[in-house]
Amino acid sequence: MCLIAFALHADPSCPLLIAANRDEFLNRPTAALQRWSLADGTEIVSGRDLRDGGTWLALSPQGRVAMLTNVRQSLAGPGPRSRGELVTRWLQSDGDEDRFAGTIDPAAYAGFNLVMGDFHRDRWSWLSNRDPETPHEPRAPALHRKPLGAGVYGLSNASLDTPWPKTLRLKQAVNESLAGLREHAAAPDDWMKPLTRTLIDTGPADPPTLPHTGVPDDMERALSSPFVRMPDRAYGTRSSLVVSTQPRAAGWEVRMDEWTHDPLPFDPASHRRETLSW
Repeated sequence: MCLIAFALHADPSCPLLIAANRDEFLNRPTAALQRWSLADGTEIVSGRDLRDGGTWLALSPQGRVAMLTNVRQSLAGPGPRSRGELVTRWLQSDGDEDRFAGTIDPAAYAGFNLVMGDFHRDRWSWLSNRDPETPHEPRAPALHRKPLGAGVYGLSNASLDTPWPKTLRLKQAVNESLAGLREHAAAPDDWMKPLTRTLIDTGPADPPTLPHTGVPDDMERALSSPFVRMPDRAYGTRSSLVVSTQPRAAGWEVRMDEWTHDPLPFDPASHRRETLSW
Protein backbone atom coordinates (compact mmCIF):
# COMPACT_ATOMS: atom_id res chain seq x y z
CA MET A 1 0.00 0.00 0.00
CA CYS A 2 1.52 3.27 -1.07
CA LEU A 3 -0.98 6.04 -0.43
CA ILE A 4 -3.52 6.47 2.37
CA ALA A 5 -5.48 9.40 3.76
CA PHE A 6 -7.78 8.84 6.70
CA ALA A 7 -10.03 10.87 8.99
CA LEU A 8 -10.50 10.01 12.65
CA HIS A 9 -13.50 11.70 14.27
CA ALA A 10 -13.13 14.67 11.94
CA ASP A 11 -16.91 14.67 11.46
CA PRO A 12 -19.54 13.15 13.79
CA SER A 13 -21.49 11.71 10.85
CA CYS A 14 -18.46 9.67 9.71
CA PRO A 15 -16.02 8.93 12.55
CA LEU A 16 -13.75 6.86 10.29
CA LEU A 17 -13.08 7.53 6.62
CA ILE A 18 -10.20 5.92 4.71
CA ALA A 19 -9.10 6.33 1.09
CA ALA A 20 -6.16 4.27 -0.15
CA ASN A 21 -4.27 3.08 -3.21
CA ARG A 22 -2.18 -0.07 -3.20
CA ASP A 23 0.84 -0.01 -5.52
CA GLU A 24 2.56 -3.29 -6.31
CA PHE A 25 4.28 -5.27 -9.05
CA LEU A 26 1.70 -6.43 -11.55
CA ASN A 27 2.73 -10.08 -11.37
CA ARG A 28 2.37 -10.38 -7.60
CA PRO A 29 -0.61 -12.68 -6.99
CA THR A 30 -3.40 -10.92 -5.12
CA ALA A 31 -6.94 -11.70 -4.01
CA ALA A 32 -9.54 -8.94 -4.13
CA LEU A 33 -11.49 -7.61 -1.15
CA GLN A 34 -13.23 -10.44 0.71
CA ARG A 35 -13.97 -11.96 4.09
CA TRP A 36 -11.42 -14.55 5.12
CA SER A 37 -10.02 -16.12 8.25
CA LEU A 38 -6.49 -16.28 9.62
CA ALA A 39 -4.97 -19.52 10.85
CA ASP A 40 -6.26 -18.96 14.40
CA GLY A 41 -9.81 -18.32 13.17
CA THR A 42 -9.69 -14.50 13.36
CA GLU A 43 -12.08 -13.18 10.71
CA ILE A 44 -10.99 -10.15 8.69
CA VAL A 45 -12.14 -8.23 5.63
CA SER A 46 -9.42 -7.20 3.19
CA GLY A 47 -7.59 -7.97 0.02
CA ARG A 48 -4.89 -10.58 0.34
CA ASP A 49 -1.29 -11.00 -0.78
CA LEU A 50 -1.28 -14.55 -2.12
CA ARG A 51 2.50 -14.76 -2.20
CA ASP A 52 3.28 -14.10 1.47
CA GLY A 53 -0.20 -14.44 2.98
CA GLY A 54 -0.55 -11.00 4.59
CA THR A 55 -2.41 -7.87 3.63
CA TRP A 56 -2.03 -4.09 3.48
CA LEU A 57 -5.30 -2.77 4.95
CA ALA A 58 -7.81 -4.80 6.91
CA LEU A 59 -10.81 -4.50 9.23
CA SER A 60 -12.29 -6.99 11.65
CA PRO A 61 -15.95 -7.48 12.63
CA GLN A 62 -14.90 -6.51 16.19
CA GLY A 63 -13.84 -3.00 15.15
CA ARG A 64 -10.08 -3.48 14.78
CA VAL A 65 -8.32 -1.70 11.88
CA ALA A 66 -4.76 -1.83 10.48
CA MET A 67 -3.18 0.04 7.54
CA LEU A 68 0.31 -0.42 6.13
CA THR A 69 2.64 1.45 3.76
CA ASN A 70 6.25 0.79 2.86
CA VAL A 71 9.02 3.33 3.44
CA ARG A 72 10.97 3.99 0.24
CA GLN A 73 14.71 3.42 0.41
CA SER A 74 16.83 3.15 -2.70
CA LEU A 75 19.18 0.43 -1.43
CA ALA A 76 16.93 -1.48 0.95
CA GLY A 77 15.93 -5.02 0.04
CA PRO A 78 13.19 -7.13 1.60
CA GLY A 79 13.48 -7.88 5.29
CA PRO A 80 13.56 -11.38 6.80
CA ARG A 81 9.82 -11.13 7.48
CA SER A 82 6.94 -9.87 5.33
CA ARG A 83 5.55 -6.49 6.37
CA GLY A 84 2.04 -7.66 5.51
CA GLU A 85 2.01 -9.89 8.57
CA LEU A 86 2.04 -6.79 10.81
CA VAL A 87 -1.53 -6.04 9.74
CA THR A 88 -2.80 -9.51 10.53
CA ARG A 89 -0.80 -9.70 13.77
CA TRP A 90 -2.50 -6.54 15.06
CA LEU A 91 -5.93 -7.95 14.26
CA GLN A 92 -5.00 -11.16 16.10
CA SER A 93 -3.57 -9.34 19.12
CA ASP A 94 -5.29 -8.56 22.42
CA GLY A 95 -5.47 -4.86 21.48
CA ASP A 96 -2.81 -3.65 23.88
CA GLU A 97 -0.63 -1.29 21.80
CA ASP A 98 2.32 -1.40 24.19
CA ARG A 99 2.35 -5.18 24.32
CA PHE A 100 1.97 -5.43 20.55
CA ALA A 101 4.84 -2.99 19.88
CA GLY A 102 6.99 -4.98 22.29
CA THR A 103 6.65 -8.07 20.11
CA ILE A 104 8.04 -6.37 16.98
CA ASP A 105 11.70 -6.63 16.04
CA PRO A 106 12.28 -3.48 13.96
CA ALA A 107 15.23 -5.08 12.16
CA ALA A 108 13.10 -7.99 10.95
CA TYR A 109 11.20 -5.86 8.43
CA ALA A 110 12.03 -3.50 5.61
CA GLY A 111 10.81 0.06 6.25
CA PHE A 112 7.14 0.33 7.17
CA ASN A 113 4.42 2.59 8.50
CA LEU A 114 1.64 0.86 10.41
CA VAL A 115 -1.54 2.54 11.63
CA MET A 116 -3.34 0.38 14.16
CA GLY A 117 -6.70 1.22 15.60
CA ASP A 118 -9.61 0.04 17.69
CA PHE A 119 -12.82 1.79 16.66
CA HIS A 120 -14.81 0.97 19.78
CA ARG A 121 -12.06 1.99 22.22
CA ASP A 122 -11.23 5.03 20.07
CA ARG A 123 -7.52 4.25 20.27
CA TRP A 124 -5.27 4.84 17.29
CA SER A 125 -1.49 4.76 16.89
CA TRP A 126 1.13 5.11 14.18
CA LEU A 127 4.16 2.83 14.35
CA SER A 128 7.28 2.77 12.16
CA ASN A 129 10.75 1.26 12.12
CA ARG A 130 12.24 4.30 10.34
CA ASP A 131 13.21 7.65 11.84
CA PRO A 132 10.38 10.07 10.95
CA GLU A 133 12.88 12.91 10.47
CA THR A 134 15.04 10.97 7.98
CA PRO A 135 12.97 7.97 6.83
CA HIS A 136 14.92 7.37 3.60
CA GLU A 137 18.39 7.30 5.13
CA PRO A 138 20.03 3.95 5.95
CA ARG A 139 20.08 3.96 9.74
CA ALA A 140 19.74 1.20 12.29
CA PRO A 141 16.04 0.32 12.56
CA ALA A 142 14.24 1.40 15.73
CA LEU A 143 10.56 1.62 16.58
CA HIS A 144 8.88 5.02 16.56
CA ARG A 145 5.33 5.42 17.78
CA LYS A 146 2.76 8.20 18.06
CA PRO A 147 -0.82 8.17 19.39
CA LEU A 148 -3.36 9.67 17.00
CA GLY A 149 -6.23 11.93 18.00
CA ALA A 150 -9.07 13.38 15.97
CA GLY A 151 -8.02 14.77 12.60
CA VAL A 152 -7.14 14.00 8.98
CA TYR A 153 -3.85 12.18 8.35
CA GLY A 154 -1.85 11.10 5.32
CA LEU A 155 0.69 8.37 4.62
CA SER A 156 2.69 7.49 1.57
CA ASN A 157 6.19 6.05 1.45
CA ALA A 158 7.88 8.44 3.87
CA SER A 159 6.54 9.13 7.36
CA LEU A 160 3.21 10.09 8.88
CA ASP A 161 1.97 13.35 7.33
CA THR A 162 5.11 13.92 5.25
CA PRO A 163 3.73 16.61 2.88
CA TRP A 164 4.25 14.85 -0.44
CA PRO A 165 2.03 16.41 -3.14
CA LYS A 166 -0.05 13.27 -3.71
CA THR A 167 -0.58 12.84 0.03
CA LEU A 168 -1.80 16.43 0.34
CA ARG A 169 -4.12 15.91 -2.65
CA LEU A 170 -5.76 12.88 -1.07
CA LYS A 171 -6.06 14.53 2.35
CA GLN A 172 -7.83 17.45 0.66
CA ALA A 173 -10.17 15.00 -1.07
CA VAL A 174 -10.99 13.43 2.30
CA ASN A 175 -11.94 16.86 3.64
CA GLU A 176 -14.06 17.56 0.55
CA SER A 177 -15.85 14.23 0.86
CA LEU A 178 -16.60 14.82 4.52
CA ALA A 179 -18.11 18.17 3.53
CA GLY A 180 -20.16 16.35 0.87
CA LEU A 181 -21.52 13.97 3.47
CA ARG A 182 -22.81 16.95 5.41
CA GLU A 183 -24.80 18.11 2.35
CA HIS A 184 -27.76 15.81 2.73
CA ALA A 185 -29.16 16.84 -0.66
CA ALA A 186 -26.35 14.98 -2.43
CA ALA A 187 -27.12 11.75 -4.26
CA PRO A 188 -26.21 8.61 -2.27
CA ASP A 189 -22.62 8.24 -3.46
CA ASP A 190 -21.90 11.75 -4.74
CA TRP A 191 -19.92 12.50 -1.60
CA MET A 192 -17.29 9.95 -2.71
CA LYS A 193 -16.48 11.69 -5.99
CA PRO A 194 -13.55 13.77 -4.65
CA LEU A 195 -11.98 10.55 -3.35
CA THR A 196 -12.49 8.42 -6.46
CA ARG A 197 -11.35 11.29 -8.70
CA THR A 198 -8.14 11.74 -6.71
CA LEU A 199 -7.40 8.04 -6.39
CA ILE A 200 -7.24 7.72 -10.20
CA ASP A 201 -5.31 10.97 -10.71
CA THR A 202 -2.27 10.15 -12.88
CA GLY A 203 -0.86 13.68 -12.83
CA PRO A 204 2.71 13.80 -11.47
CA ALA A 205 3.91 16.40 -9.00
CA ASP A 206 5.50 19.59 -10.32
CA PRO A 207 9.31 19.19 -10.52
CA PRO A 208 10.06 21.67 -7.67
CA THR A 209 7.80 19.69 -5.33
CA LEU A 210 9.05 16.19 -6.14
CA PRO A 211 10.18 14.12 -3.15
CA HIS A 212 13.83 13.10 -3.01
CA THR A 213 14.06 9.57 -1.71
CA GLY A 214 17.20 8.33 -3.43
CA VAL A 215 15.62 6.73 -6.51
CA PRO A 216 16.28 8.04 -10.06
CA ASP A 217 14.48 11.26 -11.03
CA ASP A 218 12.31 9.62 -13.71
CA MET A 219 11.15 7.05 -11.19
CA GLU A 220 10.54 9.73 -8.56
CA ARG A 221 8.31 11.56 -11.03
CA ALA A 222 6.39 8.42 -12.03
CA LEU A 223 5.75 7.56 -8.38
CA SER A 224 4.61 11.09 -7.48
CA SER A 225 1.06 10.77 -8.85
CA PRO A 226 -1.73 9.35 -6.69
CA PHE A 227 -2.40 6.69 -9.33
CA VAL A 228 0.86 5.10 -10.48
CA ARG A 229 1.42 3.58 -13.92
CA MET A 230 4.90 2.21 -14.69
CA PRO A 231 4.40 -0.36 -17.47
CA ASP A 232 8.12 -0.44 -18.26
CA ARG A 233 8.70 -1.78 -14.75
CA ALA A 234 5.48 -3.84 -14.61
CA TYR A 235 4.46 -1.85 -11.54
CA GLY A 236 1.56 0.38 -10.61
CA THR A 237 -1.61 0.93 -8.65
CA ARG A 238 -3.38 -2.40 -8.33
CA SER A 239 -6.43 -1.38 -6.31
CA SER A 240 -8.22 1.53 -4.66
CA LEU A 241 -10.27 1.34 -1.47
CA VAL A 242 -12.69 3.65 0.32
CA VAL A 243 -13.83 2.75 3.85
CA SER A 244 -16.66 4.78 5.37
CA THR A 245 -18.67 4.60 8.58
CA GLN A 246 -22.20 5.97 8.81
CA PRO A 247 -24.74 5.85 11.65
CA ARG A 248 -27.52 3.30 11.76
CA ALA A 249 -30.31 2.67 14.25
CA ALA A 250 -27.91 0.73 16.45
CA GLY A 251 -24.21 1.34 15.96
CA TRP A 252 -22.44 2.01 12.70
CA GLU A 253 -22.51 0.60 9.20
CA VAL A 254 -19.01 0.15 7.82
CA ARG A 255 -18.78 0.07 4.05
CA MET A 256 -15.68 -1.04 2.15
CA ASP A 257 -15.63 -0.24 -1.58
CA GLU A 258 -12.74 -1.61 -3.63
CA TRP A 259 -11.89 -1.13 -7.30
CA THR A 260 -9.22 -3.31 -8.86
CA HIS A 261 -7.19 -1.95 -11.76
CA ASP A 262 -6.28 -4.91 -13.90
CA PRO A 263 -6.17 -3.48 -16.50
CA LEU A 264 -8.22 -0.24 -16.29
CA PRO A 265 -8.91 2.15 -13.40
CA PHE A 266 -12.45 2.11 -12.00
CA ASP A 267 -13.91 -0.32 -14.50
CA PRO A 268 -17.44 -0.79 -13.06
CA ALA A 269 -17.01 -4.56 -13.29
CA SER A 270 -14.06 -4.37 -10.90
CA HIS A 271 -16.08 -2.93 -8.01
CA ARG A 272 -16.54 -5.02 -4.88
CA ARG A 273 -18.31 -4.03 -1.67
CA GLU A 274 -18.28 -5.55 1.80
CA THR A 275 -20.13 -4.25 4.84
CA LEU A 276 -19.73 -4.67 8.58
CA SER A 277 -21.81 -3.61 11.57
CA TRP A 278 -19.89 -2.08 14.46
